[in-house]
Amino acid sequence: GDLGPFNPGLPVEVPVWLAINLKQRQKCRLIPPEWMDVEKLEEIRDQERKEDTFTPMPSPYYMELTKLLLNYASDNIPKADEIRTLVKDTWDTRIAKLRLSADSFVRQQEAHAKLDNLTLMEINTTGTFLTQALDHMYKLRTNLQPGESTSSQDF
Repeated sequence: GDLGPFNPGLPVEVPVWLAINLKQRQKCRLIPPEWMDVEKLEEIRDQERKEDTFTPMPSPYYMELTKLLLNYASDNIPKADEIRTLVKDTWDTRIAKLRLSADSFVRQQEAHAKLDNLTLMEINTTGTFLTQALDHMYKLRTNLQPGESTSSQDF
C-alpha cells in the first residue's frame, strides 16, 4: 500500500513492520504504546496475581509487541529492562494460571472450557499439550469401558 509522505519530527502511526524497518535503517524513533509504561505494567501484573480468572490485557499482542519493540528499539523505550521483567512476570503468572486451569479441567473430566481474556499466543502455548492430554485420556477411558464390539472367546 501507499505510505507517506512523512513529515520529519511529527509522530505518525504506521504498521509495526514498517516502524521496525525504518528504525533499523535509522530513519525514525519509535514511540512505545501507552500501556508500555512501568507503572501501568505493575498494575496489570498485580491485578493478574490477585484475580483467579484471566484479566484483560492491554493488547491482544502484548507479548509479541514487547518482544519486537525491546529487541529492535530498546533505546527508544524508557526503563526497557524493567518493562521486559514486568511483561515476563505477567506472562509467567498467566501461564501458571492456564496450567492450573488445564489440570483442573482434565481432573474434573470437563467437556468444554471458557478461555476469556487469553491471547492467541497463550492459547497456542498450551494448546498442543492440552489436546494431546485429552486425546490420551479419551483413549484410556475407552479402553477401560467394556467394548460392545468385542466378544470373549471360549476355549
